[in-house]
Amino acid sequence: MSRPVTVGLDGSRESIAAVDWAAREAIARGLPLRLVHVWDLNPDVHAPLIGPDTRRHWAERTPRKAAEHVHGNHPGLLVETVQKCGDPATVLCEAAEESELLVLGSRGLSGVAGFVVGSVSLAVVARTPHPVVLVRAQERPVRAGGGPAGSGDVVLGDVVLGVDISRPCDELLEFAFAHADRHRATLRVVHSWHFPAAFGHDAAAAAVALRGELAAVKESMLTDVLAPWRRKFPDVRVAVDCRLGRPASDVLEAARGARLVVVGRRRRTSSIGVHTGPVTHSVLHHSAAPVAVVPHD
Repeated sequence: MSRPVTVGLDGSRESIAAVDWAAREAIARGLPLRLVHVWDLNPDVHAPLIGPDTRRHWAERTPRKAAEHVHGNHPGLLVETVQKCGDPATVLCEAAEESELLVLGSRGLSGVAGFVVGSVSLAVVARTPHPVVLVRAQERPVRAGGGPAGSGDVVLGDVVLGVDISRPCDELLEFAFAHADRHRATLRVVHSWHFPAAFGHDAAAAAVALRGELAAVKESMLTDVLAPWRRKFPDVRVAVDCRLGRPASDVLEAARGARLVVVGRRRRTSSIGVHTGPVTHSVLHHSAAPVAVVPHD
C-alpha cells in the first residue's frame, strides 16, 4: 500500500477540520487516508468514575465516526482507522514516519489572542523530521463559485511561502511548489529584508539613499533562488513579494485567505527548546489558514 496522508484525531471540531483537509489532500495526491486516534488506559483525573471499557468504547467510536464522515463526502477514498494506546506525541511521530504527510488540528481563540497550538502538536512539530500541517476549524469556508462551502468543497486561496534567501532550502521550496502545482494554485512567495546592522543609527538616512539599490539586489537574489523551481514546475504561477519589512508580520498579512502557508523549521538534535524559529512560531500561533511546517537542514 502507498504511504498514506495521516490525521491525528481526537474528535474535536479542529480535528474534524483536519480530517476534511487531509481527505482533499489525499485525493489530490492519489493516496489513502489514515485516521489515527491515540488514547491510554490510565485513569482520567477529570472523570475518575469512567472505567477503561467506557474509554475504549469512545476511543473506537471517534475514528469510526470520522471515517463515516469522510466516506459521506468522498465515497471513493480509501480510509484506514487506527487506535493506539500510548503517549500521543510519540505515537503521532511514529505515524509520521510511515506517512507522506501528517495533519493535526489546532484550536482557535480570538483574533487578538491568536490560536492555541497544543502541547501535543508542538511536540510533534518539534520532534518529527517530516512535514506537519496544522489546520484550524473554519466556520464558513469559501468554495469555488462563491458562497458557503460544505466539508467536501475545495477552499480557494493562494499557497503562501515564507523564504529566507540567505539560507534557502530545497525541502521547503519543493513542498510549496509541489502543493501549488497539485492544486493549481498561485504560489505567493514572501521575503522580507531589513537594513544591515552596520548602518546603526543612520538606518533612516540609509533608507533614503540605498533602499532602491538594496531592494534590487534582494529581488535579484530571490529570482535566482526561485529559478530552478520555476523550471521544474512550469505550470505554477508565482507571485513574488520582496519588501523591506518584518518577516513574521508580512507572512501573516499574505496568509489572509490563503489555502496553505508553508514555513520551515531547522532540524535540531538538542532536546532543549521549542525547535521553531520566531517566524514559524508566530505563524503557527496567528495564522487562520492551515500551516505546513517543513523541517530542513
